[in-house]
Amino acid sequence: MVRRPSSLEGMGVNGFWKDRNVFVTGATGLLGSWLAEALTARHARVTCLVRDWVPESRLFRTGTFERMNIVRGELEDAALLTRVLNEYEIDTVFHLGAQTIVGTAARSAASTFESNVRGTWNVLEAAKTCSPLLKRVVIASSDKAYGAHDHLPYTEDMPLQGRFPYDASKSCADLIALSYFHTYRLPVAITRCGNLFGGGDLNFNRLIPGTIRSVLRGEAPVIRSDGKFIRDYFYVRDAVGAYLRLAEKLTDGFAGEAFNFGNETPVSVLELVRQILWMMGQSSLQPVILNEANNEIARQYLDCSKAKKLLDWTPEFGLEEGLRETIAWYTESYESLRGYDTRIAATA
Repeated sequence: MVRRPSSLEGMGVNGFWKDRNVFVTGATGLLGSWLAEALTARHARVTCLVRDWVPESRLFRTGTFERMNIVRGELEDAALLTRVLNEYEIDTVFHLGAQTIVGTAARSAASTFESNVRGTWNVLEAAKTCSPLLKRVVIASSDKAYGAHDHLPYTEDMPLQGRFPYDASKSCADLIALSYFHTYRLPVAITRCGNLFGGGDLNFNRLIPGTIRSVLRGEAPVIRSDGKFIRDYFYVRDAVGAYLRLAEKLTDGFAGEAFNFGNETPVSVLELVRQILWMMGQSSLQPVILNEANNEIARQYLDCSKAKKLLDWTPEFGLEEGLRETIAWYTESYESLRGYDTRIAATA
């Protein structure tokens, strides 16, 4: 297999985004940093909302932030969001900002609901106020919004029935977003992605970056669950392509629609950890299985045929190829991330 470049240089550019005013929330996160980089590479005029200044974020490490407008603030500040959309004459919104960690949501449901639910309706209210300017609003939901179902894979017509705090926050935000289309005809579309992974994810309590870091330290990786949970893992570069494709096609009759995005290759947690160990030449390391995961769904994976058929979208990366690029990123960045590691550990 031909190795693609690890930056976004290999992704096609069609001129759609040139000089378009784009607003991105959550730009210091994994997907947001990659998406912001892709948009600036396409010569969009990007404005990002940044709550916390995280120097180790890819947004800052790559220097992408130097080519965009940075607005400091929170999703909970409705007046700020309206000002940004109005003053920067935003054409397209990518709302990715959220509290994304399941354990954090379980510890503090209220703060997660404030960010994920109130934050979403604030973005939508601001978009409605500035609707003469807005052409497209893409809202990031999640496969977690579906909740637990007996029959898998998830399809977009399945009910949203999140039960645990994080899952419920995504179900609520998803339904609220669609209500703004049906009530106000706001040009909204929803993405429901599998578990995102890739270089630049600083949430080391997530399985893939946590496992890679453990191997780099020479330690056995830790699995919080029993290792049997099934997930669909989706490489961040494919997610960027999916978001751009949906936004570009949104005004072709896809407003008010939700789309699943993933690579349709579900694996168990233990299988994935063993694959990473094998790829890093450390198969002798035995994972520590804690079997203490709570408030999580045992089996989740997606049917992405709707996106493939209607958007003519397919992922470009297999799981192994995405893992190889991700392992390479953390290996190359390990020394420079040690300071971040130490600082986070001191505050834990």
